[in-house]
Amino acid sequence: MAAQSSTFVMYDEELRKINQVSEKLLRESNSKVIFLVDKNGQLITSVGETAHLDTTSLASLTAGNIAATGGLAKLIGEKEFSILFHEGEKDNIHISIVGGRVILVVIFDQRSSLGLVRLRVKKASDDYGLIFEELAKKSEQEDQSGAPSAFAEITDDDIDNLFS
Repeated sequence: MAAQSSTFVMYDEELRKINQVSEKLLRESNSKVIFLVDKNGQLITSVGETAHLDTTSLASLTAGNIAATGGLAKLIGEKEFSILFHEGEKDNIHISIVGGRVILVVIFDQRSSLGLVRLRVKKASDDYGLIFEELAKKSEQEDQSGAPSAFAEITDDDIDNLFS
């Protein structure tokens, strides 16, 4: 897969597909929560028992965790650690990198097992990968069509008026 830019546009159709994959992963892995986060720490989507969680902080800290372990990997000659696992007293966190750019976070408890989560994450990662490939193609087609971005019409005067 070709290198991708650090930002991408999410379309409703792809977000719906991502949420379907996330819901299926949540069910089939017996997990509590599924998060998708970009490597910049922006939450893409979350499903499951999220009411008691600070999703913004979780997304940001997860991206920081990936960045830190990336530094560790480089120190020992690895490209990256694509899977991380944190075991707690009640809950566990399985973190994996999908498509080289998106972080998949699965929070689960004793109702599931690491083996089941890893098995289901592997399948879901393939599904997510296909969706993100579609997104990349769609973005590339729009870039080549020469269609102006949503921000192209905003002028410096517009920005000055907004803040005055």
